Amino acid sequence: MLRRLFLFSFLLHSTLAQKPAVPHHHPIAPHQPVVPNPIPVKKWSTLSGNEPLVIARGGFSGLFPEGTEKAIELSQDISIFLCNLQLTNDGGAFCVTGATLDNSTTIEMFDPKQKTYNINGRDVQGHFSTDYSGVQIENDVKMTQAIFSRPDFFDGVFPVANVDALLSTKTPPKFWLNVQNAGFYTQYGKKAVEVVLEILRALPVDFVSSPDIGFLKSIARQPNKATKVVFQLLNAMDVEPQTKQPYGIIIKDLVAIKSFASGIMVPKEFILPVKPDKYLGLPTTLVADAHKLGLEVYASGFANDLFSSYSYNYDPTAEYLQFIDSRDSVDGVVTDFPTTASNAIGCFAHNNTLPKKGPTLIISSNGSSGVYPGSTDLAYQQAITDGADIIDCSVQMTKDGIAFCANTIDLLEISTALPKFMARSSSVPELQPKNGIFSFDLTWTEIQTLKPQMVNPFGNEFQRNPANKNNGKFVTLPEFLDLAKTKAVFGILIHIQNAAYLASKKGLDIVGAVTAALSNATFDKQATQQVFIQSDDSSVLSKFKDIPSYKRVLLIENIIDDIPVQTVEEIKKYAEVVNIPKLDVIKGSNSLLIGLTNVVKELKGANLTVFVHILKNEYLSLAFDFWSDPNVEIATYMELVDGIVTEFPATAYRFMKSPCSDPNHGLAILPAHPGDLLTMAPDLLKPKDEPPRTLQVADVVDPPLPPVINLAKAEPPAAPTPPPPASGVRAYGANSVISLVAVLVVEMFYAGH
Repeated sequence: MLRRLFLFSFLLHSTLAQKPAVPHHHPIAPHQPVVPNPIPVKKWSTLSGNEPLVIARGGFSGLFPEGTEKAIELSQDISIFLCNLQLTNDGGAFCVTGATLDNSTTIEMFDPKQKTYNINGRDVQGHFSTDYSGVQIENDVKMTQAIFSRPDFFDGVFPVANVDALLSTKTPPKFWLNVQNAGFYTQYGKKAVEVVLEILRALPVDFVSSPDIGFLKSIARQPNKATKVVFQLLNAMDVEPQTKQPYGIIIKDLVAIKSFASGIMVPKEFILPVKPDKYLGLPTTLVADAHKLGLEVYASGFANDLFSSYSYNYDPTAEYLQFIDSRDSVDGVVTDFPTTASNAIGCFAHNNTLPKKGPTLIISSNGSSGVYPGSTDLAYQQAITDGADIIDCSVQMTKDGIAFCANTIDLLEISTALPKFMARSSSVPELQPKNGIFSFDLTWTEIQTLKPQMVNPFGNEFQRNPANKNNGKFVTLPEFLDLAKTKAVFGILIHIQNAAYLASKKGLDIVGAVTAALSNATFDKQATQQVFIQSDDSSVLSKFKDIPSYKRVLLIENIIDDIPVQTVEEIKKYAEVVNIPKLDVIKGSNSLLIGLTNVVKELKGANLTVFVHILKNEYLSLAFDFWSDPNVEIATYMELVDGIVTEFPATAYRFMKSPCSDPNHGLAILPAHPGDLLTMAPDLLKPKDEPPRTLQVADVVDPPLPPVINLAKAEPPAAPTPPPPASGVRAYGANSVISLVAVLVVEMFYAGH
């Protein structure tokens, strides 16, 4: 059930994207690094001076079940395969993480009965490899995904990896054998030392590791210079089997470790601790201390889809760089997503000073709204620092006619408006289906008393930067324009919403306010900084047609597959740019990429510029085909559109200044290929053929804007009739009104943020 809940979350939040076709000789790994040309040599602070190693736990186990054919195939050229060893009762050696077979195999379907064994002083219940023969494991048991948020449609397809078979192939992977629970096997009649020594004598093994000091000392006494012996330290409070001491104590005596091992494999928190508030603490000196003694250091526990620290802003590459792009680099990282680690090493490390490459624009979404509350002074300053080409202001109006920047006209979610202004809560079905506290019901002085509030699009389980959840302040449109001029950004995007409602119901002229602010800041009299005027209302865009230096952007929120020629021609009357959702670029289903739509092709064929929105770092926003890596999504869209709208401009900027953003570079991050993963999924997940969803002329053309009423003179109508909905807005019924109790619940929810 838990797995299904996670996948349902994917269905809700996935941003399924894809890239134009790449040659089919990359059948499932279109963006796997290739190295046809020499790459400039980098200097590394590893013990050897070489670049850090990528050690793939079970291969590409972030996508496929560990140790399976596809998991190994995707990772073999860029990493060392790490096998977590389990032994059968007849000495068979298999690769399965954990003390039992339960979490990542179909063993329970083969044998429903469980047993209990004592392992390192703890009673463990489950199915144990020592109770089965090698033939039984090989023939009757299949691998499954152990992490419930990962795709489960490969479960039960691939057999358990057999060490002998794996290393006896013509092209075996580089191999790291990690011996789990050596004492347990010895206790129950299977001497792990003898089995491993036999493997080392017969097969090519580059590394052998274990958390058991007694086992490693036995291995280290055998002359085998080709295999490195590495001591694996578990969590600080876990107890080592032989010494009965916690690993947190043992790590303090590196000299003793050096007597039986050439390196250590430690949880990444041993190197860069995470504080109780989930932000990074100060780094330890472990790497430097180990290197002084000639010990290599391998950091473990990396996975793109497992939360680590708020300091990384859900960007897995940022985490890798903390460990490899520093004064004391680790010698390798153990990860479930080897391509991301490999790209961090080959593409992003040591590239901090490179300029941005390529013409694709980076457009902020309410500033760096993944780092600070959106549309605040701090969010805009961060967006500029993070490399945004275009900073954006979604304009809202106050009761006293002040234009300011805010993502939505409803202040309930984006500020601390509750409980102070609870009495101002009202229902406006023309704008949204639920009650809200609307900006036009508060004066600017009242809004200035509010604190902004960070929006967490994926709920409390995926909070964004909670230390800054109420930092910053809302800014007026003139203040936003002044910041843009002072910082000399490439351009600005002004988003105008709800103009018809504000004019006809509230007597507020948002179009006039924007026009005046831009003119007062002389943006209409210069060509240095590009001005984009965005709206989903064609009549709003028409108001700016006589200012040639402005570019008009039609915002489309409809999910469509195609745009007829007539609609495209109509769009060209109102806009030079079209901003579309990601699903309008690439179709998706069940968090899998299906293929490109015709939308971008039709728009670009008419010489329209295309933006896409909204990119996020959180893995929940990414299709499985993007491998939980926002860089792959960026690479995909960058080659399709002219600008990307993102809540994390820093991620896009780092990608675009990397040499790997050029697909013709020797080491390139290539876009995802639509449909590759889908072809391997069960038919149940494959979408049925449906008629294309098209954008019609009626979806684009809006009625003329109504005049701005004078509220002081206006007579209240006897029976008010809502105006027809704008082309990009859905009308909501009166039954959408929520109760005051629900408002209080919302306040309690956001107080938890």
